[in-house]
Amino acid sequence: MSGRPGYGPPPNSQDPFSLPQGPYAQLSRGGGYDSGSEAGDGYNSASNLNLNGQDPYGVRGDNESVYSNNYAASIDSHSGSFTDAPGPRGSKDPYPAWSADRHVPMSTDEIEDIFLDLAQKFGFQHDSMRNMFDFTMQLLDSRASRMSPNQALLTLHADYIGGENANYRKWYFAAQLNLDDAVGHTQNPGLQRLRTVRGHKGGKSASEKSLSSAQDRWRHAMNQMTQYDRLRQVALFLLCWGEAGNIRFMAECMCFIFKCADDYYRSNECQNKVDPVPEGLYLHTVIKPLYRFLRDQGYDSNFVRRERDHHEIIGYDDVNQLFWYPEGLARIVLNDKKRLVDLPAPQRFMALEHVNWNRVFFKTYFEKRSIFHLLVNFNRIWILHVGFYWFYTAYNSPKVYSPKFSQAPSAPMTWSATALGGAVSTILMIGATLAEFMYIPTTWNNASHLTRRLLFLLVVLALTSGPTFYIAITDTSKAKNQLPLILGIVQFFISVVATLFFSIIPSGRLFGDRVAGKARKYMASQTFTASYPSLERSARLASILLWLLIFGCKFTESYFFLTSSFIGPVAVMVRTKVQGCSDKVFGTALCSNQVPLTLSIMFVMDLILFFLDTYLWYIIWVVTFSIARSFSLGLSIWTPWKDIFSRMPKRIYAKLLATGEMEVKYKPKVLVSQMWNAIIISMYREHLLSIDNVQRLLYHQVDTPDGRRSLRAPPFFTSQNGNSLNGAYFPPGGEAERRISFFASSLTTAIPEPLPVDAMPTFTVLVPHYSEKILLSLREIIREEDRNTRVTLLEYLKQLHPVEWDNFVKDTKILADEAVGFNGIGSSPFGSSDEKGSRTDDLPFYCIGFKTASPEYILRTRIWASLRAQTLYRTVSGMMNYSKAIKLLYRVENPEIVRMFSGDTDKLERELERMARRKFRFVISMQRYSLFNKEELENAEFLLRAYPDLHIAYLDKEPPRKKGGEPRLFSALIDGHSEFDEATGKRKPKFRIELPGNPILGDGKSDNQNHAIVFYRGEYLQLIDANQDNYLEECLKIRNILGEFEEYSVSSQSPYAIAGHKEFKKHPVAIVGTREYIFSENIGVLGDIAAGKEQTFGTMTARALAWIGGKLHYGHPDFLNALFMTTRGGVSKAQKGLHLNEDIFAGMTAFGRGGRIKHSEYYQCGKGRDLGFGTILNFQTKIGTGMGEQMLSREYYYLGTQLPMDRFLTFYYGHPGFHINNILVILSVQTFMLTLVFLGTLNKQLAICKVDSLGNPIAGQGGCYNLQPAFDWIKRCIISIFLVFFIAFLPLFLQELVERGTGSAIIRLAKHFLSFSFVFEVFSTQIYSQSILSNLAYGGARYIATGRGFATSRTSFAILYSRFAGPSIYMGMRTLIMLLYATITVWIPHLIYFWVSVLSLCIAPYVFNPHQFSVGDFVVDYREFLRWMCRGNAKAKASSWYGYCRLSRTRITGYNKKKLGQPTDKHGGDAPRATWKAVLFSEIISPLFMAALFTVAYMFVKSFPDPNGQTPSPLIRMAIIAIGPMVWNACVLLTLFFFSLAFGPVLLSYFPKKFATSVAFVAHFSSLIGIIAFFEFFWFLELWDASHAVLGLITIIAIQRAIQKLLIAVFLSRELPHEETNRAWWSGKWHDRGLGSQAMYLPAREFIVKIVEMSLWSSDFLLGHLLLFIMSPPLLVPFADRLHATMLFWLRPSKQIRAPLFSTKQKRQRRWIVFKYGILYIFSFAAFAALIALPVLFRDHIKFNCSICSDI
Repeated sequence: MSGRPGYGPPPNSQDPFSLPQGPYAQLSRGGGYDSGSEAGDGYNSASNLNLNGQDPYGVRGDNESVYSNNYAASIDSHSGSFTDAPGPRGSKDPYPAWSADRHVPMSTDEIEDIFLDLAQKFGFQHDSMRNMFDFTMQLLDSRASRMSPNQALLTLHADYIGGENANYRKWYFAAQLNLDDAVGHTQNPGLQRLRTVRGHKGGKSASEKSLSSAQDRWRHAMNQMTQYDRLRQVALFLLCWGEAGNIRFMAECMCFIFKCADDYYRSNECQNKVDPVPEGLYLHTVIKPLYRFLRDQGYDSNFVRRERDHHEIIGYDDVNQLFWYPEGLARIVLNDKKRLVDLPAPQRFMALEHVNWNRVFFKTYFEKRSIFHLLVNFNRIWILHVGFYWFYTAYNSPKVYSPKFSQAPSAPMTWSATALGGAVSTILMIGATLAEFMYIPTTWNNASHLTRRLLFLLVVLALTSGPTFYIAITDTSKAKNQLPLILGIVQFFISVVATLFFSIIPSGRLFGDRVAGKARKYMASQTFTASYPSLERSARLASILLWLLIFGCKFTESYFFLTSSFIGPVAVMVRTKVQGCSDKVFGTALCSNQVPLTLSIMFVMDLILFFLDTYLWYIIWVVTFSIARSFSLGLSIWTPWKDIFSRMPKRIYAKLLATGEMEVKYKPKVLVSQMWNAIIISMYREHLLSIDNVQRLLYHQVDTPDGRRSLRAPPFFTSQNGNSLNGAYFPPGGEAERRISFFASSLTTAIPEPLPVDAMPTFTVLVPHYSEKILLSLREIIREEDRNTRVTLLEYLKQLHPVEWDNFVKDTKILADEAVGFNGIGSSPFGSSDEKGSRTDDLPFYCIGFKTASPEYILRTRIWASLRAQTLYRTVSGMMNYSKAIKLLYRVENPEIVRMFSGDTDKLERELERMARRKFRFVISMQRYSLFNKEELENAEFLLRAYPDLHIAYLDKEPPRKKGGEPRLFSALIDGHSEFDEATGKRKPKFRIELPGNPILGDGKSDNQNHAIVFYRGEYLQLIDANQDNYLEECLKIRNILGEFEEYSVSSQSPYAIAGHKEFKKHPVAIVGTREYIFSENIGVLGDIAAGKEQTFGTMTARALAWIGGKLHYGHPDFLNALFMTTRGGVSKAQKGLHLNEDIFAGMTAFGRGGRIKHSEYYQCGKGRDLGFGTILNFQTKIGTGMGEQMLSREYYYLGTQLPMDRFLTFYYGHPGFHINNILVILSVQTFMLTLVFLGTLNKQLAICKVDSLGNPIAGQGGCYNLQPAFDWIKRCIISIFLVFFIAFLPLFLQELVERGTGSAIIRLAKHFLSFSFVFEVFSTQIYSQSILSNLAYGGARYIATGRGFATSRTSFAILYSRFAGPSIYMGMRTLIMLLYATITVWIPHLIYFWVSVLSLCIAPYVFNPHQFSVGDFVVDYREFLRWMCRGNAKAKASSWYGYCRLSRTRITGYNKKKLGQPTDKHGGDAPRATWKAVLFSEIISPLFMAALFTVAYMFVKSFPDPNGQTPSPLIRMAIIAIGPMVWNACVLLTLFFFSLAFGPVLLSYFPKKFATSVAFVAHFSSLIGIIAFFEFFWFLELWDASHAVLGLITIIAIQRAIQKLLIAVFLSRELPHEETNRAWWSGKWHDRGLGSQAMYLPAREFIVKIVEMSLWSSDFLLGHLLLFIMSPPLLVPFADRLHATMLFWLRPSKQIRAPLFSTKQKRQRRWIVFKYGILYIFSFAAFAALIALPVLFRDHIKFNCSICSDI
């Protein structure tokens, strides 16, 4: 090896670290990055340890007081060895693959010396240095176990520093450091780029400066390096990274720090330094200033969140992007105004502490809240749809642009009008370009391409629209001329080409190609945002074919189904003028144009359906491709499998064992039997199998006739002829059957060959944990959760897993009997000896799992329950199966080891554990560990005792040394081997590394992962959530899944050699995604819906998307290439709010930076999902708001404007398209209702012509309007919307069909429909839609801790109302009233579907609420609702209508900053104030527009004489009825205000609790009377006409809503962080409330608040009652509660949850409440019905002589 450059011995073999002597020694060992550069940036090997025999930490410099923090030593700091040995303590060789007998280039001690030397030179922390030394050694050991140690070190250096795919090398060239490494000096040649630069050595030739020659020089320099220097660079990089804390999120910032540190290390100044620098110097001088800058962007000095939105915060990405460009590096200035780049390279590192970072950074992308992000990022989607919609519709709507007295337009006009679609596309592009100016800082040398693009687009706009003006002018002339026709045709073809061009070419590639341009100025953008991994030819063809099929079908179907059906309505409606109508104010101007106005709304509706069609076809074709892919992979139950189970042993041997490397001394059967038996026994231990099942499934040793012993295969393998499982082997339909079935089917697919265990790479499982349940306590298991829960958790689990409970009880009884025998007691204390009594004695076992309350039996029951709930213990026990799997595989594949330790099982077990520790580490990042309560600490300690190799990383806090100083935080690591500290009683940490500050600056999860990431070991990471599970048989495939990273067979060439570097050019695999099995799938309808979503998105769609390059990273349970991800900013992103869905950003980063993302079908992990209606919707809200944040992000901007067309479409429809489709679905429902209202007004007021079977009007109908085509079009629309909703069930059905067969698919679908899952789908679509739109307008995205328990508790009506009224119920009710009007005026049977859909928006929360239809609970709910409506006016209440109302308006008003000492609202900090632009559009313009539309509809109806022959004034009527109740409320409030002000202080002393409540009650009751009275008066004015009254009601609601929103948005200042003003208003006592001088103007503000609140209170009161009335009919059905529970929980009535248990006193109280409030409820219902029914019944008898009424 010594003959090859870089591998030979160091120059002085006596002293491997010696330096060549002499003044030029530093340059003599050559190999700079770019030896021609002026700085000579020589990456030479000059290094000197200068230990001089001293203890490197014995001496501290003078700066000790400044930088040294007297670091408390962690447990291993006292020992001489720095190894965190993976083997048992004291084992001889902690890194077996890196041992002297393997010709390692450097010994472990020499590597240790390098780390010591670097720690001295830079002041790295001792524990961080020890941690990173062990990290490096385990990495080298992992690699050297499958390649030569030399190659291991070479590839490691290539991956971190110098190879083709190393991020550092990419950054070095992207930031153009090769042009002149010292980017500054006086002339800053980096800025002048390719011009000749005068430097110390004169100019350079253009060829030397060319990129390729610079890269060749780089490679040559890397090739010339010694292995010592390579390791020293890797060590320095890791030491810089290991202490960087939150700076690790910024990959290129880390590269810059490392570059400065490396330059400094190779300087004489550093090498000549004798004394070590103080420990902690690096952290305090380099990292802390950067950390403080980032922290201060989001928080003030007291760690209180600043009220800034993303575009005002310079975040991680903005800071990081500064280091991409030479211009950015030139901005780094010191305190003395000098630029850092003007210093010589070696001096920069020490100057970093003098950098004024506040003057350096700026925003590089503005994440402003705006809907225009959708236009910029997805402009190709809008152009493709709107442009083609115009072409289709314009061509088929000739009546729109035909001359006034002509039936059809001329040919030139038809061509030209159709061609305007190109102009529309160009206008969309111009809009996108103008919007892009808003999001990019125009100073940043990147707006020039936008300006050029804008000019080009204006030219195209002229070409696509200009000819139309000419043709329109010439069209009226009689002269015959061919020029207009030629112009029109040319214009049309230019338009089509322009539309296709804008649809296909990414906007990022127009005028300044940021993706493939050769200019160096775009290199950073290409490197870090557009290095998309290329697809294989077959996959790329599949991708293009998929989109051709989707759009081919879409454009064909849309033309014939949507556009052609719209020809009729357009033809008859466009020129129709209504005759005989007149309005008092507008005359005929408005009402005569009602038909064209209706048509314009129909055009919008048709356009929305045009968008929805595409998603429909996307689902159909992706599912088709996915199923075809599953067949090709051999994953379907329909694939002609031959004896799947009988072939399983052979497949286990061939695919899971590293047979290629084994000496085959044993029969395959012997090896397979050990694996199979271990799997079966693991299932037995998990109580999935009974002892009888196990006997039939195990391999047994039997005597053969010739006296020898042989293995008998289980009958399970021998008797199977097909793929059906027999109930004799597994409990039918149980978990064991499912797991074995998947295991068997997964082995039929092609999977990578495994390596031997000792050669496999090391990997780590990382679990972030915050406050998730670790282990269930006995109290949680055997007590009801609360008064609303009807079942204990244990009872519920026993019903869900009856077979497993039975097995557990049998097991426990055997244990109990053994314990009796072991103790030598004759008679059993656990049960009487006689047969009859034994059953009675066994009762405790079947009830709670134990009979004696000894800790071990209680613990067994707790564990059994914890393993079936979503607990951390389940996750840990599942993931520790990796350790078992590694031991099992090692033992099976290396029989000689078993022989070597013949008989000594302890030594054998230690050897197996050593191997498991070496290859696998499990780290839980327990952020709160140091703050755990006693129970949590006990549970965590139980985990450590049960699994001593488990590592727990946590945050440790030290109080500040000085008063007012900042506390110090540390990342600490413990495991089950850590000793206890006698003083504190806690375990001593193995490592304790100080952090620059509090690491939790974001939403928590990503910061939690980041602080623990330094403790991972090996090459790969699996990210797991704290509610997952794993199984032994899946863990046996670990070597195969790691093989997916394609790093098992690495070339033996050097990555730097002339021939070898080409073998390392392939894009690395960054992420390998795997399947998830949702183990909550059978827990009722909601659990199954959540499971189905995961099956379709996580498996079916992922399968197709991964194939065509569209899969990203979704967190769990994906495997990550740790080195790739950690050098590119970590495993997730962490800016608060913006990166709420933190893991998907890691996927986008990996994808944009050249990492491939794969999906494997043969491996699965268990995963829990939310099970309750509220928690599922919390999760969906989190996903929706997170998607809203993604829309704002720069990642979406890069992907949307740079990806090629087919991959862009895959990305769009796979990710944001789903959510935008949800928005469009809800928008389509609302637009359709609006269309129906307008068509209803026409149908009600006009005579519609009757038509024959061909659709032609029948003759002899005078004065009728032919609007029948419009009503036919309605039916088409309903079918379209129905199909869009129904298609949601298609993927789940087909997935089930493919994987489990026809019967299972039909049963599952039937269960879903019988359980009303479609109701849930409609509701969740609204929640998704609302959460995104709300987030885009107002922000407020935050992590929602979703509940992971079982949804057995009943939630009260009021809580559900307060949670879902804003997101869905209000909108649902407004739509319901519109649908009522449509039903009255244009009834068709198709509307039944809409009644179901719209009702779903209102009542879904109650349909899926356990025991909603229990009569007693229903009435108690009603009482609670009334109390909730009325409380909170005298004193603060946790839950009240006032609190809900106040909270809902705070997103508009925001909160006042809390003053110290003031009481605060618990939600006070969560609501940032919305921007005025968002408020203007969503709170003012939008409601006013809707109010105007409905007013126009109402005015049209009133523009005809009423039955009395009078024409009323609709505007005055609307003004009185809509504004009247608010004026009434204002009068009542003023009266009560002066009353309470005058008498309050006196009466409060007599009635301190009742006075304020009574005044509030009077006000609220008055508002209710007012609103009812005004409505009844309005109905009287409408002469009891139901349809007119309903339309009027729609208009009144729209007007009142607009006024309320206007008052809140315009007139209200910020909310106070407490509720004192509310209580002051009702009590009249404004003093002594801490209001100060504000008490002078706050009554005026509160008056406006109260006017709005009174209106909202009365409408909420009526709406709540209406909902209760709607849900009353099921109460009359016998056993309704039982049926409802069956629907929700999928439990047979016999197994159902019992009625709640109450004491006698409670029963008596409850009966009285039910009786009293039941009567009140019946009275309310009767009153409500009477107000509507009585006027209808007695309309002829009710007469008022009202002269004013006739005028209004």
